[in-house]
Amino acid sequence: MAALLEAIEIKRKMYFEFEDAPYHCIDVEVSKPTARGGQTLVRLKMRNMITQAVFDKTFKAGEKFKEPDLDFIPAAYLYSDGDGCHFMDQASFETLTLPFDMMGDDRLLLSDNLLVQVQKFNGRPIGIQLPPIVELTVTATEPGVKGDTASGGVTKPATLDTGLEVRVPLFIKEGERIKVHTETRDFAGRA
Repeated sequence: MAALLEAIEIKRKMYFEFEDAPYHCIDVEVSKPTARGGQTLVRLKMRNMITQAVFDKTFKAGEKFKEPDLDFIPAAYLYSDGDGCHFMDQASFETLTLPFDMMGDDRLLLSDNLLVQVQKFNGRPIGIQLPPIVELTVTATEPGVKGDTASGGVTKPATLDTGLEVRVPLFIKEGERIKVHTETRDFAGRA
């Protein structure tokens, strides 16, 4: 049987099960009582991993949660079509398909053969975990104009091969490979 976690033990980036669904903890705030006999409360900002809904909920410190039956399967991105995004399980070589609504904007960070972790809950794929940085190719950007750098830190918009738009420094040209932070979608350097 899975171990039980108390609300007070839940930390940022931990996974837990609430109302028969897996949740990912985004932030934790503990409020200790000032009066005698008061209860310690734990306020969690949490994301439902199936619906992707984010909300805050307050629990008593002693409330218990199950650890979710989550598996993280290493997989490589293959392609996208009308059915969704297709990944190949690196162990069984089985193809896993995740629909676009489950992928959200993460699909704009996928490039050929990118290794990700497919999250499965009770044996069913529910999402992906991207690496911290991905490499993509700039397909469209304006050329930098001499004299635009007087204030320093000047950026321009660039469209990448996946359709994602990011801000890049003026020296980046079309056709260059760049690194992008998957969490913030910010430019991280040349590849």
